[in-house]
Amino acid sequence: MLTVSDIRDFIRLFDESTVHELSLETGEIKLSLKKAGATVVHESASTHAVFTPALHAEPPMESVTVKDVVEPQDLTNTTVIRSPMVGTFYRASSPQAKPYVEIGARVTPTSVVCIVEAMKLMNEIEADIAGEIIEILVENGQLVEYGQPLFRVNVK
Repeated sequence: MLTVSDIRDFIRLFDESTVHELSLETGEIKLSLKKAGATVVHESASTHAVFTPALHAEPPMESVTVKDVVEPQDLTNTTVIRSPMVGTFYRASSPQAKPYVEIGARVTPTSVVCIVEAMKLMNEIEADIAGEIIEILVENGQLVEYGQPLFRVNVK
């Protein structure tokens, strides 16, 4: 069985290596490491680490196309809602539930717009601004970084 120390060692060695992707399965543990590359666009280039038990397999939710825009927008009155932590982005509370927001939805500062799962904790993310969602910048189930833009909002 892998210990937390073993996993940290794998991540450190992976980060220092030139390998771009690594997967390891042992018992009930599956460890997948993937460095940001040409296939994934992020504002910050850093190492992605995903640690999930093999039994934890949720069916993917239907997702909208990334960067699906309602109409061409003037970006002068827009801002982005950013992820406050590293984790997995979910548009709804469960795979069967309706997404918290869709493109065109109006939000208030206290509106929950998504969930970011970190260390098996589901963290509801609030808009913190009032406006209209004009872009969803990440896919459901995608690993997100601290400060990564999640939604573009037209501020009213």
